[in-house]
Amino acid sequence: MTKGAFTPNAGDSIIVRLKIEGQTQGLSQVTSRIAELNGHIGAIDLVRPLSGWASIRDFSIYTSGADHGEEIVAALKKVKGVEVIHFSDRTFLMHLGGKIEVTSRQTLKTRDDLSMAYTPGVGRVCTAIHQNPEEVYKLTIKRNTVAIVTDGTAVLGLGNIGPQAAMPVMEGKAMLFKEFAGIDAFPICLDAKNADEVVAAVRAIAPGFGGINLEDIAAPHCFEIEKRLQEELDIPVFHDDQHGTAVVVSSALINSLKLLGKKPEDIKVVVLGAGAAGTACTKMIKQLKMDNIIACDRKGAIHKSRDDLNEAKQWFADNTNPDGLKGSLQEVIAGADVFLGVSGPRQLSVEDIKKMAKDPVVYAMANPIPEILPEEAGPHVAIMATGRSDYPNQINNVLCFPGLFKGALDCLATHINEEMKMAAAHAIADCIAQDHLQPEYIIPSVFDTKVVKNVSAAVIKAARETNVARGRGRNKFD
Repeated sequence: MTKGAFTPNAGDSIIVRLKIEGQTQGLSQVTSRIAELNGHIGAIDLVRPLSGWASIRDFSIYTSGADHGEEIVAALKKVKGVEVIHFSDRTFLMHLGGKIEVTSRQTLKTRDDLSMAYTPGVGRVCTAIHQNPEEVYKLTIKRNTVAIVTDGTAVLGLGNIGPQAAMPVMEGKAMLFKEFAGIDAFPICLDAKNADEVVAAVRAIAPGFGGINLEDIAAPHCFEIEKRLQEELDIPVFHDDQHGTAVVVSSALINSLKLLGKKPEDIKVVVLGAGAAGTACTKMIKQLKMDNIIACDRKGAIHKSRDDLNEAKQWFADNTNPDGLKGSLQEVIAGADVFLGVSGPRQLSVEDIKKMAKDPVVYAMANPIPEILPEEAGPHVAIMATGRSDYPNQINNVLCFPGLFKGALDCLATHINEEMKMAAAHAIADCIAQDHLQPEYIIPSVFDTKVVKNVSAAVIKAARETNVARGRGRNKFD
């Protein structure tokens, strides 16, 4: 087996441009060598033919990591009659120059166009908004905009890598907002040292946005930031790492238990990771009547006897672990029906899974490397899920936030409450009919067009029923 942690996948794919002497034999040698090294060929494109049956071709190759890609390229350089012209990382190519741009909804072709879009005509529009502030939703992009805000302190599973290094994630999130829900989202990466600076910055930019999506902000100060902004702003504030994860996990659990015929009140759940995502997931699944939950951090199970807990972790001690279990993850996982991993790579072993109850459910959601690889866990579990797009049952927040924000924006919600989140969770789960549920299909695809539509409608209904919708919303203006 070549180097690399995963099955070859698109996220680690490369394009290699080769000059091949001899049309058939040379091509056969190349494809055979790639296969021998466990590379997967996605496509072979003819760039141009050359004299003497030679050709220049581009090979798209799925690899299992950067080292694996370099290994394949090195091997191709040794193939007789083959010249490696150059090779590129396909993921890095996608990110060249950034992934998003701003475009105009109106054209500027004449002086009249300019006079209406900008000065002098725009002054009358400004005055109208000044006289009636609600007009900002009608006469600007505010009604359909979200600020994606981070300080870069908890980016994916990479940790505190800073606001600049967080930009590719925020750009990607903006793409998802636009592609799935038609929402214009902007990456806002703050060089902020504490919660006060983040809150002040977001408060200052809030007039230009219809909602705030907090992203990749480390615990525990993410809790304070979200709470303060919810209190101070009159637009929806949503920390996706917490609540988006919780919504999608809840959806997956609803369908997993339905498929396995287990009751929420009868199961034991072990949560690994007591940060933002772990806290939100635990709080939400408790609403689904899952009360026997044991949370673990680096020191093992969280229980009332521990004297090293901060305020956030004290909540776990007060509200979970009803039997007061103590010990490591390896000890408390015995008899567990469900494992929820929101921690880091390689934290769970096959031996741990073998200690779980019959038909165990394992959600290993650490990104980019999960707590255990599906290849390892698969033979020993009833249902396996990760946060990655290259395995079945992707627990991905994109199933939640586009539809959730679309619903909140469309009804001009003042904030996003628990009822709206739970409505979103059930809407996602309901995208799969019970007779279509399978071990590798307990959560809909992120490309299922029903998801955003169903989630948005459910969120609007919940917002109106709980009196946080300010009016007819988008329909009021269209």
